[in-house]
Amino acid sequence: MWFWWFIFICDLLVPTTMLIGGAVMTNHHPKEINSLLGYRTARSMQNTDTWKFAHSYCGRIWWKIGLTTIIITVLSHLPFYHSNEDIIGIVSLVTVMIQLIILFIPIFITENALKKTFKEDGTRR
Repeated sequence: MWFWWFIFICDLLVPTTMLIGGAVMTNHHPKEINSLLGYRTARSMQNTDTWKFAHSYCGRIWWKIGLTTIIITVLSHLPFYHSNEDIIGIVSLVTVMIQLIILFIPIFITENALKKTFKEDGTRR
């Protein structure tokens, strides 16, 4: 039973990071464009407007996906509460792999939104 709790808490790290990261990106993004912290792509770093838009947009998506992923993670772990450690480990591995794939989906969505909202030179359409 202790193993289930340990794995359960570990599997909640990615969605919790998405929730917190999404809230921070939306409300408290870095004020200046930098290459160390924040949503850093060539399109988002063109100017201050693209920088703010990318953080706000990606932050909202991360928050929504993080909340959804937490709910799915909890629901997927509950049926295996009294299972043996091998089954719990397999469920955890599958869960984390799916979470890691989901973690990167907002990048493609945000880049598409940047492309639709801004011209190649970074000015709004």
